[in-house]
Amino acid sequence: MVGRFLFGWIFISWTIFLTAQETNPTEPILMVKTEEEIIPDGVLSEAVWETAKRVDGFWQSFPLDSIQAIGSTEVMFAYDDTYLYVAVISHTIGNDFVIPSLRRDYSFSGNDNITLVFDTFGDKTNAMVFGMNPYGVQREALISNGGRARPDFQSSWDNKWRGDASRHADYWIGEFAIPFKTLRFQKGSTNWRFNCYRSDTQINEQTSLNRIPRNRLVMDLSFMRDVIWEEPLEKAGTNVSIIPFVTTSGIRDYEDAYGSPEYKYSAGLDAKVGVTSGLNLDLTVNPDFSQVEVDQQVTNLDRFEIFFPERRQFFLENADLFSTFGIGSRANPFFSRRIGVVTDPETGQNLQNPIHFGARLSGKLNENVRVGLMNMQAAALPESGLPAFNYTVAAFQQKVFNRSNFSFFGINKQATGSVDGGNYNEFNRVIGAEYRLLSADNKWNAKVFLHKAITPEKLEHQWVHGSSIEYITRKFRAEWAHVQIGNGFVAEVGFIPRKDILLASPEAEIFFYPKSDKISFHSLMVDTRFFWQIGKDGNEIFDPWTLSERQVEAEWSFETNTRAQGGMTMVYNNLTLMNDFDPTRRQKEGVVLKAGDSFVFTEWAFNYRSDQRQTFFYEVEPRYGSFYSGFRTGVESQITYRFQPYGSIAMNVNYNYIDLKGDFEPASIWLVGPRFDLTFSKKIFLTTFVQYNNQLENLNVNARLQWRYAPVSDFFLVFTDNFNADGGFSQFSIRNRALVAKLTYWFNP
Repeated sequence: MVGRFLFGWIFISWTIFLTAQETNPTEPILMVKTEEEIIPDGVLSEAVWETAKRVDGFWQSFPLDSIQAIGSTEVMFAYDDTYLYVAVISHTIGNDFVIPSLRRDYSFSGNDNITLVFDTFGDKTNAMVFGMNPYGVQREALISNGGRARPDFQSSWDNKWRGDASRHADYWIGEFAIPFKTLRFQKGSTNWRFNCYRSDTQINEQTSLNRIPRNRLVMDLSFMRDVIWEEPLEKAGTNVSIIPFVTTSGIRDYEDAYGSPEYKYSAGLDAKVGVTSGLNLDLTVNPDFSQVEVDQQVTNLDRFEIFFPERRQFFLENADLFSTFGIGSRANPFFSRRIGVVTDPETGQNLQNPIHFGARLSGKLNENVRVGLMNMQAAALPESGLPAFNYTVAAFQQKVFNRSNFSFFGINKQATGSVDGGNYNEFNRVIGAEYRLLSADNKWNAKVFLHKAITPEKLEHQWVHGSSIEYITRKFRAEWAHVQIGNGFVAEVGFIPRKDILLASPEAEIFFYPKSDKISFHSLMVDTRFFWQIGKDGNEIFDPWTLSERQVEAEWSFETNTRAQGGMTMVYNNLTLMNDFDPTRRQKEGVVLKAGDSFVFTEWAFNYRSDQRQTFFYEVEPRYGSFYSGFRTGVESQITYRFQPYGSIAMNVNYNYIDLKGDFEPASIWLVGPRFDLTFSKKIFLTTFVQYNNQLENLNVNARLQWRYAPVSDFFLVFTDNFNADGGFSQFSIRNRALVAKLTYWFNP
């Protein structure tokens, strides 16, 4: 059955491929080599910029997508044996720029900036991003999966390059010097692909070198221009970066009456080795991730675990090779945040599991083959009955046709050593194969996959299979997705919130482009989800293959010509609980919605985000509706004041009032607190969260000071305070406090 299913999907994919055509053909860009020394200071005083060909002719992507750009942009290129140089002249109507802060890795929307996108292998799937704003603030990022969705943009990636900007009465200049050591490409290559997009807040325009439909993201890699190199590119010499660090911390647990402050000192080493111009080796010894930005808390009213994205640098480059198997957060066999975290078998709580060392080889073997190999060794936790674990992941991707690929992977979590009386699996393994289709014009996107778990205990239904297919045009989008997750599919290094189910989800959306001076774009979307219980989990609530849950979500969304966004959403739920559940997580013991109870409820939500170009802007989302056996009302909002270019202060409020009737006490659930994001210069940043969460009965203060004293080299000072907030705002008692200092240095021998 599964074999016939896979064959059918591959046949459909072949048919789609044969009908897909390349889009947006444009004149190639010729890269000319120079012997002149270029200083990337934003001045353009070098002679090469006087003779370099200026690439222009940008198109609007907002508010329209059918006219040439109003504000002109000119891009020039040069290169030598060490650097790729790019100069961009952005013409303006003045110099009243919007610059939210001086922090590196700003967001594209809501400020003036220019972004360069390089598809160095020409695979229309992966790209490297470098950006700059009129104050010379830089950003870099990675794009994966063709740039179809916002999660495909990974801004946490960091690397070494130089650049600056200069501002003038009616234009600004950004000048880039990107080392070939930073870029990943095939030795001897003569052809890349390139795009450039810009945000101009003064005339309220977003533009791109290549014309991109309004309902596509400007980072979509199917809309790019060819780059032709004057000479074949050579590997840029030895490419080794060594990043040592030292860290010290002080921690005090005030809930332990007999405890005392605990002081720790440690040192470690990260390294990046360019094995080839397309293949990179990352190494780490005794890694420490204390400088990673704290996850902003969320209110959890759902029955399942919440997915948080990976932020740690070691796992980011070529992350799509490892982390995009399966279907998003529904069934992902590898979730890197599981490494360094284990579950206490007695309490079910997550525990930090120190990592001793790790190695990660990833990238391109050639234009058609990508590989990823990773091995991490974590420490034992004998006090919790857990031994040391070794994590190994291998991934292989073979490009076929224009942009499609076959992928294979294997994951092994292996106990190394033993603990007497411990409750743990000696090993956990998952293997799988996938075929992914991406048409040349990015209209078709499809996937079919089959994964198998291997455990010491032989279980029934140790597999996952699924498929998805999406078709998108300027006016219409349709999608089908399904995934079947067996009850025996144990993936300890994956993210599998639900098992023993078959999920089917058809979805459709229509796009409208009114000729209006108010609305730029709006759409209507309907997404449906149907869950069948397979019946291998021993639960007697349903007969096998019974429809246990269905959900219909309808949404109208819009964007105005002033960049404000909003919409209205209706969600209909019809479900039967498989387990006892308290959505508030604040009721007395035993007061729960009972397993086997059925509920039908509908919620309505409205959302609006004002123009982010303004000094004061806000987001607000009120909601109201029935909720399980009662009703729910609430609001989620963020109010931000920007004092450019030095940062912003935002107040976040998430409030829910839930009354489930019967024995349940009405619950007011608060998650509230300010965020201070201050940038004293382009090198010194301070971010502070204050988060009061009465669902967790906790008040958290997290402050992170970062000093970038040299390129990609930092000093971090991180302070964390947690208070017991059982008595609400009026009563606080300290739980724990920690202060961590860390110094890193990026050294290129």
